[in-house]
Amino acid sequence: MAKYSRIEYQLHPLRDALYNELHIRPFHSLKSPQQVTHLAACCSSEELERGYDLLCDLCKRYEINPPQTDSVTFYQNFGDFVINWERHVEFYSFTIMQPAPPKGEPFQYTAIDLLPADWLRQLPGQMIAAFHIIIDDQHLEYNANSLAHYFEGHSVMRSSTYEGKAQIYTAFKLHGDGYGRVIICNKGMSELQTGRLSRRLIDLETYRLLSLLSLPVAKRIAPQLLDMDKQLAEILTVVAKLDTASSERKLLEKLAKIEARLETHRADTTHRFSATRAYHQLVKDRLERINEEKIVGHLSIGEFINRRLNPALRTCDSVQKWMENLSKRIERASDLMRTRVNLNLQEQNRSQLAAMNQRSKLQFRLQETVEGLSIAAISYYAVGLLSYLFNGLPLKHWGVDKNILLASSIPVVLIVIWSITRRIKHKLIKDQDIDENIEG
Repeated sequence: MAKYSRIEYQLHPLRDALYNELHIRPFHSLKSPQQVTHLAACCSSEELERGYDLLCDLCKRYEINPPQTDSVTFYQNFGDFVINWERHVEFYSFTIMQPAPPKGEPFQYTAIDLLPADWLRQLPGQMIAAFHIIIDDQHLEYNANSLAHYFEGHSVMRSSTYEGKAQIYTAFKLHGDGYGRVIICNKGMSELQTGRLSRRLIDLETYRLLSLLSLPVAKRIAPQLLDMDKQLAEILTVVAKLDTASSERKLLEKLAKIEARLETHRADTTHRFSATRAYHQLVKDRLERINEEKIVGHLSIGEFINRRLNPALRTCDSVQKWMENLSKRIERASDLMRTRVNLNLQEQNRSQLAAMNQRSKLQFRLQETVEGLSIAAISYYAVGLLSYLFNGLPLKHWGVDKNILLASSIPVVLIVIWSITRRIKHKLIKDQDIDENIEG
């Protein structure tokens, strides 16, 4: 009997989730024959919740326990059919499986016909993938005429896998009912192999379509990028011919408008282009996992996808790189224009400083002139005060002539006033230097 020890140490809060991550979307066994319909809808977070609520409503109709609110996958047998529901970041999917051979003509009656019509009409979001899969137990005809009939005359891609135990037929086209079509001819696969192959084909088609969502976006903004590229080239052409600050400001405004438009495009497309690369990697992974073997004389699934999908994705990559390159060029052009503006501002500032220096010299000379006049005026009033003083003194009694005394005092007064004025001036200059040093 196995013994289990109680864990006493503290566990990481994500430990259980990390263990369960590898088992979120397992492969399920599928019997042959089988009819499968797969739906995948792009939607918002609110529509994801509505899709979950709709699944719970379907479970209620068939008296089946619904999935938990935090579930990202749900696999359940409803009696006549089996449903596999999955919740992803930007889409959800329903896979309806019916373990039965086709009734009547292939694709005439499909697994999705078993679901309530009113329930199907309530599915939220925008359906991006919708296709049927028939897993045949070698009961159908596979000659050219029969395949043309099954796929409504479209060219059919053919591949073999599992060392010839299965053959895959698809046209990668929408048919008259609005669905894509895939036929898997089981020539000896086990139920687990059948489940893995069907799951990889479902992922391949779903992720192929999701990876192409950015292609219309790339085609839409490419002409606008070309227009911005031409405007930038014109701006760079006239930069050397600019001679006024107003012209530079106008060009800077044009650059700012181009940069704003470009950054808007980058913000709108960064997520989409990143998702495209991730989906493309998943497509390549599923192609490798299918490990298809080419049937001589026929185009294989991998050849068709690589031939059509890769150029589309290279277009998206080139547009994204174009935006990044254009952004760098605009940034360099803006730096160049700002450098020119700064140089012009420095030149203007130098001219203004030179003019201010000239005015300061003139002001200093004027100040010295005024200072001399001020000394003369103060000396005049001082001599006048001395005249009043001398009038009150008994100069005659002392034998001193007033006019001679007054005349001899004028040089003394001038020297004293000049000395006092100079001392005050030096003290003010010294105090100003001290204040400037403190502030510095």
